[in-house]
Amino acid sequence: MQTIRLAVIPGDGIGPEVVPQGLRVLEAAAALHGGLRLQCREFPWNCAYHLRHGAMMPPDGLRTLADFDAVFLGAVGHPDVPDHVSLWGLLIPIRRTFEQYVNLRPVRLLRGVTSPLAGRGPGDIDFVVVRENTEGEYSSMGGRVHEGTPHEVAAQISHFSRMGVDRVVRYALDLAERRRGELTVATKSNGIVHTMPFWDEVARAAAAERPGVHVRFAHVDALAAYFVTRPHTFDVVVASNLFGDILTDLGAAIVGSVGIAPSANLNPERRFPSLFEPVHGSAPDIAGQGIANPIGQIWTAKMLLDFFGAGEIGALVLRAVEDVMAAGVRTPDLGGRATTVEVGDAVVDRLRHAV
Repeated sequence: MQTIRLAVIPGDGIGPEVVPQGLRVLEAAAALHGGLRLQCREFPWNCAYHLRHGAMMPPDGLRTLADFDAVFLGAVGHPDVPDHVSLWGLLIPIRRTFEQYVNLRPVRLLRGVTSPLAGRGPGDIDFVVVRENTEGEYSSMGGRVHEGTPHEVAAQISHFSRMGVDRVVRYALDLAERRRGELTVATKSNGIVHTMPFWDEVARAAAAERPGVHVRFAHVDALAAYFVTRPHTFDVVVASNLFGDILTDLGAAIVGSVGIAPSANLNPERRFPSLFEPVHGSAPDIAGQGIANPIGQIWTAKMLLDFFGAGEIGALVLRAVEDVMAAGVRTPDLGGRATTVEVGDAVVDRLRHAV
């Protein structure tokens, strides 16, 4: 019996609404697997916690999470707390302290979902973006001087290391070898003259050791256009922190809704916990209405199962999701009328009858 010790952080907004549905699916999948057991502990760390305590989590929060195998997160963010405070107070420290240097984001058009791209159906869009997750453009290095004067200057330093670029590109190459053997490297070396040529140089060196993978480089602006005009040509895309973040929001849009998009923040060596979260934010405008789409959280649960070696059950979860959406059980963001709980009910029911 394999036990997964899971730290659960529902977070803010719609997080407490979608996380229970993801956990219900995980429990149903574990029961179906037979050799898997979940040991969950919930933590109330969110913006409300910050407003009470002045921090997004207690001082020993990271040490507490280090004892778990994984973290299952809903969403973080509330209008009463600046976004950079909530993000840098919880999610970013978790990603960096636990060396979750791979942010894995599938872009796949599921059965039952209509893409806004004309003529695209299931099977036409199926690729994965590997986003570097611990350095790059998202750095705390920099500052402001001469504040409040006409001479005020703000500087943000992008931080790229040879180790950081090499390890994420090698992960992407490994993934491409297991998929269709195609890797696209996002760059902007024609305009960003130091970090991006360095990124390209390290990526080319790693790619030279993998003759079985066809590697191409594309400027990120052109790549954004290609996501729309030729999404069927992609297999695995690797990108820096900022580029990967932006491209995957576009990826979520072309497959129907950001509400269905999952992600995994991985420490591939498993020296530290990995974190699983949907791509969407806390959506305070619809929080409490019971209409949030739980599919992103449920698909994130599927990625958790994959990571812990239960890929066959994970595939059943995604098949159940597709069956439910194809049957018309969808939340309003996908043109349906179902509630968050009704979608969760339908997926769990379908999963229980999967075998």
